[in-house]
Amino acid sequence: MSERGEGELVLVARKGGFGLPTACPNCLPVYLYLRFANASFSLDFDVANPDSDHVPYIEYGDCVLFSNEKGGVIECLKGESIVDLDSGLSGGCVPHWLATEALISSWLAEAAQYELWVASNGSGAYKIYFSDLSWPVAKVLHWKQTQTVKQRLGITYLNANGKEEEIYRKAAAAYEALSQRLGEQTFFFDDRPTSLDAAFLGHALFVIHALPDTSTLRNNLLQYDNLVRYSENLKVQYVDSNSSSSIPRSSFGPSASSSSRTKSSSYWSSKSKPKAKREKTEEEKTFRRRANYFLATQLVAVLVFLSLFGGVENAEDDDEDELDYDD
Repeated sequence: MSERGEGELVLVARKGGFGLPTACPNCLPVYLYLRFANASFSLDFDVANPDSDHVPYIEYGDCVLFSNEKGGVIECLKGESIVDLDSGLSGGCVPHWLATEALISSWLAEAAQYELWVASNGSGAYKIYFSDLSWPVAKVLHWKQTQTVKQRLGITYLNANGKEEEIYRKAAAAYEALSQRLGEQTFFFDDRPTSLDAAFLGHALFVIHALPDTSTLRNNLLQYDNLVRYSENLKVQYVDSNSSSSIPRSSFGPSASSSSRTKSSSYWSSKSKPKAKREKTEEEKTFRRRANYFLATQLVAVLVFLSLFGGVENAEDDDEDELDYDD
């Protein structure tokens, strides 16, 4: 990790679950990247923005690196010379590294999104993203995200079965290629961790631990013993070794987390200390009012959606009755 002035490195991610420090498939690779780099950082949770694409993000002094900017958080960390695991790769392996990274960031990332939002019953997504929200709001946000993922993957009512077969076929081919590339090595390239290892390990731990036993993607991955060994060995070394510490508290956005954060000596550990009750800042009060407004508007959206949906069904029933009468 390069020196860049003073400031605490803070990763803000979705909350943990399934035995993982963060159960979000987009957040976990960033956490692992920092662990691979032996970077000193603290972990905060953002539970106020369940459908936002800027999470995960990094706070480092006055610098904030968002997930939806400049290719993602890891690319920003490298571009800003804060943490760069990929510098110094041997020249001969770079083309293979790029091709392997593309498999993970495209085929495997799409398969994980499909399993989480489309193929499952929604319980995993609810636990990771929406468990702090009321049921109606969680239901609407889950439906909204499911439609977004379907649109992103090009899934329609007519091609759903074909798209599912294509997604799983590509994922199986990616696992096969990765298994051959890894062999019995500890890491994929140069016998050291890179951002590629963080990306695949995050994917593999999510698939193995967060997806249900009936998951097609999970069962495909479990066929490759060396990939499973790779994942579980690194989990013991880089995740479980710090899991005895207490879980970090949730934050309600960048401003609130910055004002209330205390220094942490390592990774995702935070000692529980009694704190004197303090008066909320004006900024926190404003955020709380906006959060209440958000919940109210989402509840209204649920009621409107249900009323419109019910109206459409009734109209269809009336049309069917008229057709029967004409016959």
